[in-house]
Amino acid sequence: MDGKKGFFSVKVKICIFVFLIVLSMAAGTSAVAFYSSANQINDYYKRCTVSNARYFSTMVDGDYLAKLRKTAESAEFQNLRREAMKDDDEEIIRDYLRKRGLWEDYVKIQDTIEQYLQNMTDIKYLYVTAHGDKDAVEDMYLIDAPDEPIFQTGCYEKREKELLGLDLTGHIEPTITNGKWGWLCSSFCPVYNSDGECVCIVGCDFDMEEVMNERNRFLIYLIMGALLFTVVVQTISIILINRLIGNPLKAMTIEMKKFNPAENLTYKEAGVMDLNIKNRDEIGDLYHGIRTMQMNIMDRLNDLSALQQDKLKADQDIRDKELQIGRLSKEAKKDMLTGVGSKAAYVSKVNLLNMGMSEGDIEFALVMVDMNKLKDINDSCGHKAGDQYIRGCCRMVCEVFKHSPVYRIGGDEFIVVLQGHDYKERHALVEELRENFDKKYNQTELKPWFRYSAAVGMAENASYDTTVDPVFKRADNAMYEDKKCFKSKYGIKR
Repeated sequence: MDGKKGFFSVKVKICIFVFLIVLSMAAGTSAVAFYSSANQINDYYKRCTVSNARYFSTMVDGDYLAKLRKTAESAEFQNLRREAMKDDDEEIIRDYLRKRGLWEDYVKIQDTIEQYLQNMTDIKYLYVTAHGDKDAVEDMYLIDAPDEPIFQTGCYEKREKELLGLDLTGHIEPTITNGKWGWLCSSFCPVYNSDGECVCIVGCDFDMEEVMNERNRFLIYLIMGALLFTVVVQTISIILINRLIGNPLKAMTIEMKKFNPAENLTYKEAGVMDLNIKNRDEIGDLYHGIRTMQMNIMDRLNDLSALQQDKLKADQDIRDKELQIGRLSKEAKKDMLTGVGSKAAYVSKVNLLNMGMSEGDIEFALVMVDMNKLKDINDSCGHKAGDQYIRGCCRMVCEVFKHSPVYRIGGDEFIVVLQGHDYKERHALVEELRENFDKKYNQTELKPWFRYSAAVGMAENASYDTTVDPVFKRADNAMYEDKKCFKSKYGIKR
């Protein structure tokens, strides 16, 4: 890590890459083996359940089961069954079935179920149910194994959720489920009477509990084997990576940090790497390439020293000239008295506006400002006071139009280019500026050069304008109209 936050060496990255590849292959192989084995076992049990359900369905009498179902569905039998279940008295049911001639065949089917279960030890449940249609939510048991109480006959139970919506009289794929009876592989086969009507369903459930336990153990063994295989391969990989890549790269990295080129130094003094790396691969090529590069740097360093000094001097001269040109250019675009843009800066702005107008619609307005009484102040109070008057008027313009460039284009003339925020508020800002000048001029207690006053005119660009010039003229005319109002109001000559 070399103390660098977030730094991972190539060796670590390669080891991680190898680990992920090996782990992925081992996990993939284990998954394929596991699912292949599981599918084969599942297919075997499904075939067994289907075969046994079909075989047993041929061993029962459909006509008898039709009679038994009709009897079990009757209200009389259901009341008798509940009474027998309440008193735990199976004899009531036996007597009832004997009276109707159903008992002997009932016992035969139970005996057949018992013999079948004894011969097929993997079968956990074998039963006959009176199955409803596909929309039914309950099914009725008819005959179950002898160890079940007889009053279970006619008992309704909720249909398994995986069988909801299925028509068991047709072909139903066997299912493997884990419910309240444990892991079971279940299959169903319809039983028909002599008229070809489906009267009941034979259900066959194979016990899958031990199979699933073995499957889980097999999965654990696969996972442990995959991890062990990954650890072994990763250990061997780390050893080889260290020997072939990690150690050479580490040595090269240490030597590269020692390289400190300077004038008039030997290779050894400058720290040119000199390692015993004889790899005939990319590592060897990289080492020899870096060493050759370091040697070339030292060979050329002294030759370039004098040229570099000359270049530095020439660069300094160029920078001095550029600074001087930049200073002159900046001074040319700045009015020295007020600090706002000069006439040259305004000309550049006009060129940009003209380009924008030629390329499409552009919104802007020009505000002309012409100071009142500047000549009187210069004549009566001196040009120093006149300069103070100019700066004060300019400051009032800048305070109102905070977001717009202001240019001094004549001795007492200023122009403001309004765009963006100031353009949207142009009428309110122009009115504010006029009111500010009017208030300042009416402060008669101030010295004349502090009673700032100016005429203000504004014009927006119109859709028919192709250049800034007509907008400027309209703003100039508006300014002169404002100046006439000032003269008419105060009776003052310019």
